[in-house]
Amino acid sequence: MIGRIRTLVPRPHFARGDIGSTLHNVMPGIAVSILVAITAQFLAEHYGMPAMLMALLIGLALNFLAEPDTRTAAGVAFSARTILRVGVALLGARVSAAMVADLGFVMVLLVMSGVICTILFSLLVARLFGHKWSFALLSGGAVAICGASAAMAIASVLPRHEKSERDLAFTVLSVTLLSTFAMIVYPIIALSLAMTPGQSGVFLGGTIHDVAQVVGAGFSVSPEVGETATLVKLIRVSMLVPVVLSFSLFVRYSGRGSTTQREKLPLLPGFVVAFLALAGMNSVGLVPSEVSDIAGDVSQWALSVAIAAVGIKTSLKRMLDVGAGAIGLLIVETLFLAVFVIIGMRFIA
Repeated sequence: MIGRIRTLVPRPHFARGDIGSTLHNVMPGIAVSILVAITAQFLAEHYGMPAMLMALLIGLALNFLAEPDTRTAAGVAFSARTILRVGVALLGARVSAAMVADLGFVMVLLVMSGVICTILFSLLVARLFGHKWSFALLSGGAVAICGASAAMAIASVLPRHEKSERDLAFTVLSVTLLSTFAMIVYPIIALSLAMTPGQSGVFLGGTIHDVAQVVGAGFSVSPEVGETATLVKLIRVSMLVPVVLSFSLFVRYSGRGSTTQREKLPLLPGFVVAFLALAGMNSVGLVPSEVSDIAGDVSQWALSVAIAAVGIKTSLKRMLDVGAGAIGLLIVETLFLAVFVIIGMRFIA
């Protein structure tokens, strides 16, 4: 009788062979992306260059591995999308409500206002530089929140088009370069304006794009400035969730993009839910500091692998077609955020 029932019940299509076949298809591309990330980390540790920048540049040189007929194409696409989301989600383990209380309401309000106003400013001036709303949201969000990580998270909820990968790679490259420049120049600006250690930390953490460069700039001044800058930066990182959700709702209900694209975009992406869950657990003390540190390290590796894959998927020639207007837009957004924070601190003082 049991044997008869077994013959009547259809077997699921996700059999062991299908999973093995999927892994077989994606593993070569994932392996290549991981190898690029490891190489980038080695270069970063030995030559002082940003790991994200190295991963992107090496990936760009390997664009031929993303051609449709290559064994690595599927895995590269998987790395650029799925591993990226894992990396962004794990950032939540480094964010907690206690950070907000430690900094103080007024400074938190300044940091949050800087994020919002920079994105709005980008939308206002984007057309002057020859770009549409989607690139304004991508570049403005990257500058305002956390550089490459924000760019990749925001790109995942914007409608996709034939230039999506190019715009993302260009934005990541540009904000990383600008962030490296700011890491060197902004501490000098803080000293020349006679900022207090607290003000210097807020300025560096509230304006430099990438977390690594914030840490480098802050601790180059003093341990106190470094700790404050890192705290402020993580508060900006926490803004990733409401910003990504807002962009997702904007795309869905404003009629932007095709109907099919809008339907495919989730109201709240899974990686954002995971980010919120981890941040909530960390806020109530359910995530030990050791686990939080490990999650942060895994997140950085996942993002390095993802940006390596984005580089591999992007043609350098096509990326350069973005034009001088895009560079100008990113520079103006960066200057706007820096001036906004400096003026805001002057009013608070």
